[in-house]
Amino acid sequence: MAKKKKKMEFETMQVKLPHVKGLSIVLPVIYILWVAVMYYLLLPALNIHSRGLWLFVLGVILFPLGIIGALVSAARKAEGKSAGKLEKPVNGIFAAVGVIGILFLILLFYGSKMFHAQAYADILTIEDSDFNSDINTASSVSKIALMDTDSAVLLGNREIGSLSEVVSQYNVSEDYTQIDYQGAPTKVSALEYAGFFKYMGNKENGVPGYITVDPVGQKAQYVPVKEGMIYVPSAYFGKDLRRHIRMNYPDKLFGNLHFEVDEDGKPYYIASVYKYTIGLFGGETVEGAISCDPISGDCQYYDASEVPNWMDDVFDGDLLVEQYNWYGELSNGFMNSIFGKKGCKKCTETVVEDEDGDEESYEANFGYVAKDGDIWIYTGVTSVNDDASNIGFILVNERTSEAHYYSIAGADESSAMAAAEGEVQEKGYRASFPSLINVDGQPTYIMVLKDASGIVKLYGMVNVESYNMVTTAASLDECFAKYRKMTGSDGTENTGNPEEAENSSGDSNSTAGNAQTAAKGKTIPEGETETRSFVISEMQYVEIAGETYVYLAGDDGMVYWQKFSDNEQLIFLHEGDTVTVNGIMDKDNIYWIDTIGIMQ
Repeated sequence: MAKKKKKMEFETMQVKLPHVKGLSIVLPVIYILWVAVMYYLLLPALNIHSRGLWLFVLGVILFPLGIIGALVSAARKAEGKSAGKLEKPVNGIFAAVGVIGILFLILLFYGSKMFHAQAYADILTIEDSDFNSDINTASSVSKIALMDTDSAVLLGNREIGSLSEVVSQYNVSEDYTQIDYQGAPTKVSALEYAGFFKYMGNKENGVPGYITVDPVGQKAQYVPVKEGMIYVPSAYFGKDLRRHIRMNYPDKLFGNLHFEVDEDGKPYYIASVYKYTIGLFGGETVEGAISCDPISGDCQYYDASEVPNWMDDVFDGDLLVEQYNWYGELSNGFMNSIFGKKGCKKCTETVVEDEDGDEESYEANFGYVAKDGDIWIYTGVTSVNDDASNIGFILVNERTSEAHYYSIAGADESSAMAAAEGEVQEKGYRASFPSLINVDGQPTYIMVLKDASGIVKLYGMVNVESYNMVTTAASLDECFAKYRKMTGSDGTENTGNPEEAENSSGDSNSTAGNAQTAAKGKTIPEGETETRSFVISEMQYVEIAGETYVYLAGDDGMVYWQKFSDNEQLIFLHEGDTVTVNGIMDKDNIYWIDTIGIMQ
């Protein structure tokens, strides 16, 4: 019986020994294949600034390697053999995972805004500019682009739906890009394969064309590409565009991959190339761009200062908004951005709704302005108190990141959209995010109003500084004419200025309204200053001779005013605040404010 037992143990040992040897051969092969396949799928940049590379090294290279070593070591011990020289390297690998992981977290923390607030604030250079000088006054609205991406998607799908030989194999990508094409604002998007099997059946011919949408004329056009686009985002394997660019530029940190066309209509895909200017992972900005010819696969890298003029989207809008928010919130230090918030401002935000129409969150939004052959994003700037009013606007060039700030107080975009929707509230139309135009020196929001199906039904215009001045009409030209008549900029009598709007609503005795009339042409009075305290009962922003003034009606029956550009902190005042002012009373019994402080 003992001999039989020993024989069985010997046979078991014979079975296990080949198994351990097999692990020593098979597992390294599997590991090498694992690393190669994961790199092929994940495509991390071989750059120390790439967070993806750090996670790849930890999760794909080191940790699995330690697991393999531990399995082989355990198998050897189970057979009664010593792990030998294998145990120390395995322990070293797991120790390296821990050390590198901790170092990664430390470097992330070191590059945060807490330690480098001013460096973050300085990434985007802001230039104070004059609105009337930068934005030409609109003599008509026939060339103003009024179309959001959702409307472009509808028109593009309608156009491709009429092409039976194309629609069965391809879809139109919903990633439309706003460009300036031959001097006109245009939205463009390429076709894409309608799934893996459609790719396999059409990969030799490629993607046959792209869609251009005229946001002024509200028309879409299909543009065929004779040779076919081979290297596209919807392709697979080696023809996948992102993989193709990575193989050509293994160390570049690229993103914002999108479709554009040059002035001759030749298609290209453009990728922004990023760099980090604070530590290893902080202070993201753009250092250049990569263009890829989707027909031939030829790629070209350009430094940010050498980007061709036909490229329009190099600094994407989301990054520019984030960089402005760094400037607006961190210029006075990190602690101030958390606690005191003195002088803190940010880009305006709009409500993001889920598919059921429920409010989900707020996020920054922006529109586009075609100017000087480039596309500029624009968005309002507000205080961090979210008081539904703007203290100014920014325009930022998406090709160069040149940024202009305009100190213009008024309603934010959400308030303007609500004002336009309120004009036709019985119809339930929804306003698109507005564009910003100059109508005879008056900053003006202009937008479309759409029904539940996304069809444009009306056009609306809202005065930025007096958002009770609203017009809507079925055509752009009619809306523009009505608006100019309301503001008096067509040469006729003003029918919608703040004074008349208030009088027509029955508030002809409004203290602030009377102050607006009395103050036209006023200069700073002379005399001794005096100190007064009062509760703000009414507050208005008024434009006089191209300047914005703030008027405060006090509970003492007096009116006080100050030029907004002299004290932008006035934006933080609200009705009901108790304030103390130093000022001078003029001959109309209206006080000019020299200094002002909030008591509560």
